[in-house]
Amino acid sequence: MEARVQSYIDAGLPKAKAESTAKNDKLASALDEIILNASITDASKNPKQGNLLLHLATTASTTPQEQLSKDDLTMLAKLVNVGSIQSLDQLNGGISHLKAGGDRSKEAVEKASGVGIIVTAEQVATHVKDYMTQSASTLAETTWANLSSAMASLKLVEDLKWASPLEIKKSLEAAFTESFGTKEEYNKANAAASKAAKAAGAAKPKAGANGAADKKGAGGDAQASTSTANAPVSNMFEEGFLAALHPVGGNPQIHDYLRQEHLKATGGLVHTRFPPEPNGYLHIGHSKAIAVNFGYAQYHKGHCYLRYDDTNPEAEEQVYIDSILDIVRWLGYEPWKITYSSDHFQKLYELAVELIKRDKAYMCHCTAEEIHENRGGADHGPRKACAHRTRPIAESLEAFEKMKQGGYKEGESAILRMKQDLNDGNPQMWDLIAYRTVKKSHHRTGNDWCIYPTYDFTHCLCDSFENITHSLCTTEFIQSRVSYEWLCDALEVYKPRQSEYGRLRLQGTFLSKRKILKLVELGLVKGWDDPRLYTLIALRRRGIPPGAILSFVNGLGVTTATTTITTARFEQAVRSYLELNTPRLMFVLKPLKLTLENVPEDYVENIEKPLHTKNASMGSNKIPLTKHLYIDASDFRTVDSKDFFRLAPGKTVGLLYASYPVTCTSFKTDEQTGEVTEVIARYEGFSTNPEEAKPAPKVKTYIQWVAQHAPSNSPVQVSETRIFKQLFKSDDPAALKDYVSDVDPDSLQVVKGAMIEVGIWDIIDSVKKSEKKEAQEQKELTSDPSEALSGGAGGGNARVRFQGLRTAYFCVDSDAKLKALQEEGHKGPSDGDELVLNWTVSLKEDKTK
Repeated sequence: MEARVQSYIDAGLPKAKAESTAKNDKLASALDEIILNASITDASKNPKQGNLLLHLATTASTTPQEQLSKDDLTMLAKLVNVGSIQSLDQLNGGISHLKAGGDRSKEAVEKASGVGIIVTAEQVATHVKDYMTQSASTLAETTWANLSSAMASLKLVEDLKWASPLEIKKSLEAAFTESFGTKEEYNKANAAASKAAKAAGAAKPKAGANGAADKKGAGGDAQASTSTANAPVSNMFEEGFLAALHPVGGNPQIHDYLRQEHLKATGGLVHTRFPPEPNGYLHIGHSKAIAVNFGYAQYHKGHCYLRYDDTNPEAEEQVYIDSILDIVRWLGYEPWKITYSSDHFQKLYELAVELIKRDKAYMCHCTAEEIHENRGGADHGPRKACAHRTRPIAESLEAFEKMKQGGYKEGESAILRMKQDLNDGNPQMWDLIAYRTVKKSHHRTGNDWCIYPTYDFTHCLCDSFENITHSLCTTEFIQSRVSYEWLCDALEVYKPRQSEYGRLRLQGTFLSKRKILKLVELGLVKGWDDPRLYTLIALRRRGIPPGAILSFVNGLGVTTATTTITTARFEQAVRSYLELNTPRLMFVLKPLKLTLENVPEDYVENIEKPLHTKNASMGSNKIPLTKHLYIDASDFRTVDSKDFFRLAPGKTVGLLYASYPVTCTSFKTDEQTGEVTEVIARYEGFSTNPEEAKPAPKVKTYIQWVAQHAPSNSPVQVSETRIFKQLFKSDDPAALKDYVSDVDPDSLQVVKGAMIEVGIWDIIDSVKKSEKKEAQEQKELTSDPSEALSGGAGGGNARVRFQGLRTAYFCVDSDAKLKALQEEGHKGPSDGDELVLNWTVSLKEDKTK
């Protein structure tokens, strides 16, 4: 052992590295042979020799001799020893040339390794200058944040292939400093922006990025000049799981040329994908996947695909495809490209044929029961290969072609299986199914195919085709990583790196498509968008803004552990978001008439009130005050008590925003029911003659109200106010077999006849203007006009949201019929209007939850 370690030290390895290498028998044997055959004894001519030889040995230990022979290794080692090859890029150039079957003469290998090629500092500076000119518009937005991707792009320039990376970096940093100021100034600005954002409870903007200001209409969703500008860019990408991901190109490949081709295709930029199966509506758990995949790409100035995993024609529908794109855009993201797994059906089929030819796949005719038993059965016994595993390649090719031509019935025992490793402890290596027969029309390819690839065959290859740099998925796919990588290597294609994070679960509900469908079919909910559910279309209908959902996900962070959150905690996050982002209106849920006895019938006082007392940027609106008002029935009692602070006989309270308080002098009741029908009060200090008006007495309590004034269209009548509570009685309905009986029949309450102040029309008008602008921006952002959805980022009526003072947050439901919302140029109320409101979330947490 000591002699081996010394020989490695003599070859140029540091002592610690030499000792650790000597303990790895396979690697040490390869390095011993290289040192012996190349007669290497010292590293005087090349200080990096030791590490280069170790890299060569590592490559040799994982590469078949037919691709890299002993003579090849000896020649490369000698070029290292004499100082001809002095960098890892040079060595990899020679290795890739030989593994690809190139000319094995010394001259050809030296050329492939860049031996003797000198790139001067002046040449580097020229190429850097050209790059800065060509990329001026992009760099102006990203500045120093784009330095690493600029480095990667320049390294792909053929004339800079053998340039010193340090020289490129030095020249590029000088150019960046000249154009954008010093890196220290950039970091200082970035730190200041981060500190300010954290103080405001907002996401951290990247200094120098396109930070278009949020444009908030009263009650509308925040939107900016680019579709992703408002999606939170937060520190969840700077710490923990997402911060520790590999750099672009840092994922190992079976052949280095695959890495080089990948870097060239991506330009060194992050490429991610959000790959939903279009067989249902997205739920709250998907919001985390969307934020992680689109957000990670956005944070790193890269690209994110929306790829529909449409390989099961039995379950997929166009309505789900449309809904998924709608929701992604509603959350504030615009896909770089919209693709489908079905785009690659022909290529996937050809690779399946290639896999058979490589004897790494075979046609199997076992039944499902037989496959189960061969895998150990219910008793987890020993695994064994099926009788078809060793069939001749030609036989499998013939059977697979028969399968493609429709020669087998659907459900018949004929499948294509991957020939993996039955001895592996991971079930994902037990000869997974690659293709099966499904004789159903596909939503895009029609009846062109009767065989369809499985997820296990499709997913990794589509990631490879699209040069995904980071394949991000939830932890239930951890076991699938080994089969993912096995298939890419078996076909010798680019292999993305799969990384897994913990999924998001919500306690107090369930997200299962099957269970939700049963509730819909039984009529226990009013559809997939019933606001009591936690599908994203239901949350949107309930009035929860996309920014609240993304802020909620951001606040949870991203780790490898499953995150289980109570619905109460989710609602608290929504409540906190709405607090400073939602206009406030006076709202009377159960109206009770209040008559001011000392005010003339024709008296009208126009009061200007703020839409938000803590956010002046929302502006204000005008409301009338007249002789006849409406207050909420809960704000009046016929008998006063010490614990009641609102209106009662002989008691004085203030009217929000009004000039004077009121004192109850009497009240009227219904003769039959005894219910109070009208409260009579005195408007204290009021006089029609300003000179006779008295100072308003001080009061401790204020109540809300709306006025009766037909010329102002006040009050605004609400046809229905829908109040939602938790759908289920238990905290974990997902664990129940009989979850149907756990549905709370009182989870929906409908109140008719509520009233709201006229400011609602100003909010509706603001939302309409915002939607029109966003729709135009969406068309400009989308290369295919057919993919641009009307209404910008979507949301519809639910974007009209407000805080009903001292009551709850509300939004307008999709069942509402309002010409002001539906017709261009129309403002205010119309005959036939039906205003329907949804309860979004209470003002305070319900402690009974």
